[in-house]
Amino acid sequence: MLKLFEIIIKKRDRGETALSSYQVSCITMKLLLATTSIILLAEAPSSCNAFVPRSNTWAGVARQRLSTSSSQTCSTTSLGISNIGLGPTEEETTEIDYDKLVPGVDYEVPDHESHRLDRRSKLDERCDAWYGELLGAENGVLGDIAAGIRTRLMTKVELKNEKQLPYEHPEFTPYVNTKLPWSILYPAYGLEEYGVPVPRRNAEAWRHFDVPGMVAQDYSQTVEGSGTELVLSDEETASMKAKLEKKGTWLEDDKCFARLIYVNGRFVPSLSKTTDTICNMDTSNISEKDAPLLSRLTDGFTDRLAGDVPFSNDDGDHLLKSFAKLSKPDHCMGDCTSQFAINAQQGTASLAALNTVKTGAVAYVRYSMPGDPESDEPPMPVLIINAVSKSGGGTANEDEKGVAMHPRTLAVAEDGSSLALIQSMVDLDSDGEEHVPKLYNGYTQVFVEGNANVTHSYLEETGGFVTPDVELMDKELEEGQVPPRSIESARPELKDTHLETVDVHCTGDESFYAPSIMSIGGSGRIRLAFSISLLRPRSEANVHGFSLTGGAQRTDVKTSIHHMGQGTTSQQLQKNMVGGRGTGSFRGRVRVEQSAQQTDSDQLCRTILLSDRCKSWSMPSLEIVADDVKCTHGATVADLSDEELFYLRSRGITQTAARNLLMFAYADDISKTVHPSMLAELGATTDAKTGLQKRITARLLNLVPKGDRAMLGELHSI
Repeated sequence: MLKLFEIIIKKRDRGETALSSYQVSCITMKLLLATTSIILLAEAPSSCNAFVPRSNTWAGVARQRLSTSSSQTCSTTSLGISNIGLGPTEEETTEIDYDKLVPGVDYEVPDHESHRLDRRSKLDERCDAWYGELLGAENGVLGDIAAGIRTRLMTKVELKNEKQLPYEHPEFTPYVNTKLPWSILYPAYGLEEYGVPVPRRNAEAWRHFDVPGMVAQDYSQTVEGSGTELVLSDEETASMKAKLEKKGTWLEDDKCFARLIYVNGRFVPSLSKTTDTICNMDTSNISEKDAPLLSRLTDGFTDRLAGDVPFSNDDGDHLLKSFAKLSKPDHCMGDCTSQFAINAQQGTASLAALNTVKTGAVAYVRYSMPGDPESDEPPMPVLIINAVSKSGGGTANEDEKGVAMHPRTLAVAEDGSSLALIQSMVDLDSDGEEHVPKLYNGYTQVFVEGNANVTHSYLEETGGFVTPDVELMDKELEEGQVPPRSIESARPELKDTHLETVDVHCTGDESFYAPSIMSIGGSGRIRLAFSISLLRPRSEANVHGFSLTGGAQRTDVKTSIHHMGQGTTSQQLQKNMVGGRGTGSFRGRVRVEQSAQQTDSDQLCRTILLSDRCKSWSMPSLEIVADDVKCTHGATVADLSDEELFYLRSRGITQTAARNLLMFAYADDISKTVHPSMLAELGATTDAKTGLQKRITARLLNLVPKGDRAMLGELHSI
């Protein structure tokens, strides 16, 4: 800058014209660059480049030995400026071989175990404590199987640095997260205390579920008499049968192939109809065929596939057996405990493991009866009822400690069979009992063998009825009326949690599985997770689901359809209805592996919002690795159609009745796929013949919106 002033003064003394602005800018820029280069060179260390930082920037971990291992000095450009930040030149490009560094000499080795729990929040600590309270010290009835799963739960995952293996290595996966040797290693979120990931509020699988509310409730009580049969007198048997008839779920002996009744997780032989292969399992003598099935966990934590998957490529014909190696080498998921794998899971492995350790009874169905190809009538169903009393088999107490039950079902449809399976979860009216908060943690396993046909009706109706009109504001209430949301917040069933894991494997060629999922209960938190694996060629799944949410409920429905076999087909239609101040979510995942060429998959989720204060999330997802497929997916969110409401009202139908008609028509598309034995004519008047459609109508009446919406206009026509 002084040089610039000197030139200007000399020109002025000689009477010459001053420098132009362009000349001044050029001289100024050169001076600034020269000054900057002097400063950088003065401060630069004697040995550095873009890939070897100064030793004192490694937070006390790297040592001077590493920073002095290179003899190169900082190079400069033709302008005299250091190359720092501009990348290395060709002659100075060197990479550190971290495998050659000596631990403890070149860098300090952190004590990883001492930092295992560092990333847990207070809520995460409560989640682990809550799970530990449920796990307890005693096992259920599955003996060695339960002991083996408990051992796996209590074995913490190894803290290891994932390294990228050579492409040709049999364990290669592209999804690795390699850290610097001196970095602290942490387990994936949810794996701090246990060998499988437990619930976390911010985990991908639990993001829209009320995890804080669930873990805040103590469910540490166990069902009284768990692990033993519930023996009733003749009078008690008749009374309980009448209650089940009133609920509309009872089938007489001539209307069902078999019937298994459980109350609070305990088998009731006097109400059941059993055969040699459809019964309450004798867990003291588990067969060699059934033991591996009962010990399976979900989300890939049992790596061995339930059936071999045929696959052909340029190297010949193969049988795929490992979950972690599907679509290898470029798209295999790898270790199920990695953060990448956990992000794609349903979060059910910990629930399945907990059920295996704690279950007090197993509903066992091994079915071999073939269907009648000349008959249009469905086969006689196998009915499994899990009834829940107000107390849930626990004891009311001042601390409001709840009770946990872990119903288990194992169903196997053998080659060529045609099985109609009905699972019904209902409240059991219990006079004089106090309500005890309940955790229902169910685990259902279904295996469909070659040419077998399974229709599965899953009906969840526990938790009573939600409070109507909770969406109304105080100014919309009549004078002196108690706010409905205050009534709903005090409803005891809001403390109940219903969790169900359904794990289905189509293990035979041309197997067929068709579930109808109806979630219409009133429990405070409901989470249903269905996983369907199509392992063999030409296997098929046809999934229908309906979820009803109201009051202050939190409902979460998750489905995963995994195409592995060639020529597999799946069709899915999920309908959700959310009203009041409820929150509903749906996440449906379809994955098509490299071995599943010629796959045909369709997925659609439709949601209706009944009020301005309810919330809904719809997240269909499609992951395709194969290159010869036909797949679609989509989602719609809407309210009741103004045009259709006007049409009905113009014919003399009241606004409330018109809305209820549209709501029922919306739900009836799914309810009519349920086994006909659960349905009844809408004109049925006796309690004993109250069918599913009438029960749905009663619940929909509870959620019919009142008044006009705050936001007018049609969101979408469905």
